[in-house]
Amino acid sequence: MATGRTHRPATRSRGIPEATVARLPLYLRALTALSERSVPTVSSEELATAAGVNSAKLRKDFSYLGSYGTRGVGYDVEYLVYQISRELGLTQDWPVVIVGIGNLGAALANYGGFASRGFRVAALIDADPAMAGKPVAGIAVQHTDELEKIIDDNGVSIGVIATPAGAAQQVCDRLVAAGITSILNFAPTVLSVPEGVDVRKVDLSIELQILAFHEQRKAGEEATPPERETAGTGEPGVATTPKPSAAASHRPAAGGPGGTGGHSGDGNRQGPDGDVPAVMPA
Repeated sequence: MATGRTHRPATRSRGIPEATVARLPLYLRALTALSERSVPTVSSEELATAAGVNSAKLRKDFSYLGSYGTRGVGYDVEYLVYQISRELGLTQDWPVVIVGIGNLGAALANYGGFASRGFRVAALIDADPAMAGKPVAGIAVQHTDELEKIIDDNGVSIGVIATPAGAAQQVCDRLVAAGITSILNFAPTVLSVPEGVDVRKVDLSIELQILAFHEQRKAGEEATPPERETAGTGEPGVATTPKPSAAASHRPAAGGPGGTGGHSGDGNRQGPDGDVPAVMPA
């Protein structure tokens, strides 16, 4: 099996849009689940639902791969798994180094999903001398002094940064200088890299903040009373007292000439702004 340094994914040379590339792992995850259940074929609608995308968008994405399916049958699941895996570069071995073996780095090292998707954790690296030699996920942690040698010896082209924010840029610079061309960054900071180096950022706190924004909006919508129709207009707004008819406006008021009530004839007088609202605006 080839290693990461000998091959670059073909997506750029084939002109596949970045948005499509970002959806390919979603399709692959859904297809892998179908394959594990021994499902031979799948329709675009079923696969789109499983991947959480629009079926028309799925068909467009697959057209970039040269896969159009069969009318009335759908897509061959196993072939699509192979096709997408090949396009993503997952038909080969990708050695990965993780730098920063704190709580997050250790959790990443113990994640079993890397190996099943073609990513082999080749080394764990940390700046703390006390961590050197300690086994994490069955791999002995090595000191950052050995970073360049580790990358060269293992033919690594993908690095994972799980350090504190203050150390991330320095680690990034060393990774790039050592030949790393793709970086997955978990540090809460923006990295500066030269052209030709790809960086994917994962910031869990930002994702939580976005969820908090949506929760706040939902809470605000639940607290806001629904709009009522403006009387006589059929339009939303603040309900108002209906205007009297022309005939009624010239009719003597109760209590006036010919009336029996206790109010004078100007009892229907309007306020300075027209109709008096039945509900005062906040």
